[in-house]
Amino acid sequence: MDKMIPITERDNENTAHIDQASTLEAVRLINNEDKVVALAVEKVLPEISEAIDRIVERLQNGGRLFYAGTGTSGRIGVLDASEIPPTFGVSYEVVQGVLAGGYEALYKASEASEDNKSAGALDLQERGLTEKDAVVGIAASGRTPYTIGAVEYAEQVGCFTACITCVPDSEITRAADVVIVPVVGPEAITGSSRMKAGTAQKMILNMISTVAMIRLGYVKGNRMTNLKSSNSKLNERSLRILMAETGLDESAATTLLLKAGMDLRVALVMNGAKAERDVSETALRKSDFVVEKALSFLR
Repeated sequence: MDKMIPITERDNENTAHIDQASTLEAVRLINNEDKVVALAVEKVLPEISEAIDRIVERLQNGGRLFYAGTGTSGRIGVLDASEIPPTFGVSYEVVQGVLAGGYEALYKASEASEDNKSAGALDLQERGLTEKDAVVGIAASGRTPYTIGAVEYAEQVGCFTACITCVPDSEITRAADVVIVPVVGPEAITGSSRMKAGTAQKMILNMISTVAMIRLGYVKGNRMTNLKSSNSKLNERSLRILMAETGLDESAATTLLLKAGMDLRVALVMNGAKAERDVSETALRKSDFVVEKALSFLR
């Protein structure tokens, strides 16, 4: 009987008596389970790499990346998507999270909505999905109707599709072009896929979005040279990056950043091309806001 139950729903013998453990023992048990997650992700790096390369092809040709999911999986997708614009300076349209139940489900459980297969397709339709786009379906169990419906619809449209699930040979694996299956095993609390499965999903989305942005040219070395400054912490980070990239001292870098309207991208182009702000901004727009391309354009 147990073999017929998805691995994410099975009992975990290692934590069978966690309710009787001390607080320290309980967190050790959970920590021991978490140790398997990175190893499980390591085994699927080739699939993650293939997905990234194919997503980048879509993004380079004007497409967008959508994460579709429900519950924890969907919330993780929205979280990752929301971090991309401030980190890499791209539009909020480029990477989008599509969550069953809408954004209200971010803070209010709406797990019943995951059973509506047609809703996954409809939500993507409402985003104007086209064959230029890429869709990643995220479903720990691999059997969530909403997410399967989204991936199947994306396939019909002609998108590139990938899925992230922790259950081998689950239904969603038969719907996607690239299948990413980190097998993390049963959860510390039976069926609580917000734990190991959720951690694996977050790690993989980190890789997908980060390396995609690197491939698109929004990182130099390991510095986020397309950072959008929106608060004091990010202003300070922009200043440090500008100083490191240009060799300017703090006073000169501060003056340059102010002249650039606190836009690190503009400041880097102004310095590198010895150009005025308006010229630098125009070059960036013509270069998809890739600093190195803008500099090449002006040289």
